[in-house]
Amino acid sequence: MAEKPETDLIEPKGVEGKYLETGVDATEHVDLNANLEAKIKNPLKGIPRERLMRDVEAFAQEKGLMEHLPLLRKGALVAQNPHDFEDQDGEETLDEAEKEALRFEINHRWRMPARLFLTIATCSIGAAVQGWDQTGSNGANIFFPKYYGIGSTSDRDTLLVGLINAGPYIGSAFIGCWLSDPINNWLGRRGVIFTSAHFCLWPVIGSAFCHTWEQQLACRLLMGIGMGVKASTVPIYAAENAPASIRGALVMSWQMWTAFGIFLGTAINLAVFNHPLNWRLMLGAPFIPAVPLLCLIYLCPESPRWYMKKNRYPEAWKSMILLRNNPIQVARDIYYIHAQLSIEQEIMKKSNYVTRFVQLFTIPRVRRANIAAFTVMIAQQMCGINIIAFYSTTLFVESGYDNFQAMLCSFGFGLVNWLFAFPAFWTIDTFGRRSLLLFTFPNMMWTLLAAGLCTLMPISTARTALVALFVFLFAAFYSPGEGPVPFTYSAEVYPLSHREVGMGFAVATCLFWASVLSMTFPFILKRLETVGAFGLYAGFNLVAVIMIFFLVPETKQRTLEELDYVFAVPNRKFASYQVTKALPWWFKRYCLFQRNAVLEPLYHKDDDEVHQSPFHKAEKSAAS
Repeated sequence: MAEKPETDLIEPKGVEGKYLETGVDATEHVDLNANLEAKIKNPLKGIPRERLMRDVEAFAQEKGLMEHLPLLRKGALVAQNPHDFEDQDGEETLDEAEKEALRFEINHRWRMPARLFLTIATCSIGAAVQGWDQTGSNGANIFFPKYYGIGSTSDRDTLLVGLINAGPYIGSAFIGCWLSDPINNWLGRRGVIFTSAHFCLWPVIGSAFCHTWEQQLACRLLMGIGMGVKASTVPIYAAENAPASIRGALVMSWQMWTAFGIFLGTAINLAVFNHPLNWRLMLGAPFIPAVPLLCLIYLCPESPRWYMKKNRYPEAWKSMILLRNNPIQVARDIYYIHAQLSIEQEIMKKSNYVTRFVQLFTIPRVRRANIAAFTVMIAQQMCGINIIAFYSTTLFVESGYDNFQAMLCSFGFGLVNWLFAFPAFWTIDTFGRRSLLLFTFPNMMWTLLAAGLCTLMPISTARTALVALFVFLFAAFYSPGEGPVPFTYSAEVYPLSHREVGMGFAVATCLFWASVLSMTFPFILKRLETVGAFGLYAGFNLVAVIMIFFLVPETKQRTLEELDYVFAVPNRKFASYQVTKALPWWFKRYCLFQRNAVLEPLYHKDDDEVHQSPFHKAEKSAAS
């Protein structure tokens, strides 16, 4: 094997002289399982032009894309050197329309094709279904236990009320999330969303007509299956279709419109409060957004990456052309994605559902992504948001409000939760996923603790107003941080080969602990009272922020394929960097106010330049 510098501790993945499908020398790759040098490598970099053109022609012939060969040649060169497209020469010189399209995507990130907007809008409807489904039982909690004969304060009745509330999360965590991988494999992203929408339609209607708690539990378990499959697929579908520069903002629409669904649910709960069938309407109304979801999903293009995973490249091209503004962008993205997928396949090899699940814990690159996704997902339950989402009406009654006032406060919580999700559209791709979490968790901790301490005051208008104020502040900090990040983050961190089973595991983690929370919180509230319950979850916030600090890398404005290199950095190296570099820099910059403090970057380009996204570099160039 060719001699390597002594400092290079990374073993090559192939043998000298052998080239992967992309044409990159096997000795040149950063090891995706142990990226000790924290390099972000373009898999096309360094390939001689003649060889790259031969590789492109072989690729086009093998994948049935010969009719697009001239475009693919141009696109491969753009993918290889994304900042030098103005200077491409020879037969691969870009025409003015192609150059303008590439400039346009840098300077006008939000000018997207109509089909991409439709795709994101449809995903948003799916999220609203999720949020509304969660909220129906919030208002109904103060009515249906008495009807079903489980309204006493006995441990049995308390457990049954918790079990009914937890039904959707039990169905999701134990069945729905795990069906995501095989159903995605058979039906594609759109087919999964269409199927899951049926589970969010018929059982929801059925829940409005149930006469026993057993019937209600069965309907909610079925609804949960649909919620789990949908929650494991919709963020992936949005992430795979969105451009890297605004992927976070588009994928976080899942949380924003989940919050909108929660808001709609609280509004409907309030609107039907005085109706004789109030709790039945509260439980049945969430079927409404499932109808347009069923109708619109097949008007959206299938994920190009799913087609490529199935080796259906001509269909991937047809799908991508609907999601980009110019064919040159399609050619660039198709070839670049293919180049990175070839490297992934070298690591992952062929696998089935069981081996893919096992590999979530055994392949280092996948395991690190899995740990990070697990952390942000379990943190969503640790932060305490769902004790408010599930039981806010009950909590406000415990704090001294009457039933209608408590419903009104729940409506206020839903409104705040939705409105404060809007800032994340701008901050998630600029401030970053990790930074948002590290900023918002400490603030959620103190607001939750303050809300609990206020319940120790004598019953008065001031007490009830302060409890509501701090609960609303808690929601205001949650919505732009831990609200949008977990599903956005989990949808992007896994390699394509493990994306469905990984997202299934992440969502199952989130919803399993949601079910545990839903079942245990009535007991916690009964034994610790409101102040103890809020104090307990404030402590969980502290634990969560420590986990995030050590285990969750930043992913903003990197392509899904570049994240392979981010998660190839060992956790011990990442944690060491945070303690020895990032934390001292933060203390100097924000505590000692040393404006000249410089943070040494963790990730570097393979040419030892500090890593910057193509969009940042292009913006600097444009500004100068």
